Amino acid sequence: MELDEEFHVWAVEFAQGHGLGHDGVSRLIGLDRSGYPHREVFFTKTKDHFGLPGSVDELWSRYRRRMPYIVRCRPEVLSGLSHLRVSGWRVAIVTNRTADKRLRKIRRTGPAEAVDAMALSGIVGVRKPETRLFEIAAERCGMALSSGGWVVGDSLTADVADGRSAGLRTIWIDKGTRQTRSARRTTPSPMSWRPWRACRAVIL
Repeated sequence: MELDEEFHVWAVEFAQGHGLGHDGVSRLIGLDRSGYPHREVFFTKTKDHFGLPGSVDELWSRYRRRMPYIVRCRPEVLSGLSHLRVSGWRVAIVTNRTADKRLRKIRRTGPAEAVDAMALSGIVGVRKPETRLFEIAAERCGMALSSGGWVVGDSLTADVADGRSAGLRTIWIDKGTRQTRSARRTTPSPMSWRPWRACRAVIL
């Protein structure tokens, strides 16, 4: 999913709704790219900076309700997932993100029909970096984690480092945040691709 583009759409809507102007949009995008992907932290900083009314939980809840209607999944990504499965790979979605928000996104944008299984931490009660979350994904695909595989994701810690700890090969989707630039110095030789190219790389 192209979350950078969709986050920009949300940021414009949010800024307009709160009278924050263009500078507010830039501030929201800057906070996101500074490495605050956990929305509780993001909205705490947003509320404090702009002096917004309401609680952090209310801001976060409205964000979760809105984003599934903004996010889209590129056709190239869905095609790539299809090609992976046709080529004999089993594909699973593994995420630490909030279950309600993630499920709505997955179901509305198409990936739910393009994968074999899902392992969402909010449902199974296990979070990365625990290897067990990857094991659950493999089991739901009818496979064993020891058989090997790939982890493709945008976090050098939760995806690349944790995937390697689970004994899997990894591909990093580089979003260029400050956090990933810092983590890159401690993560040896991450391969960086766009999502649909990552699918092709796994097949080849």
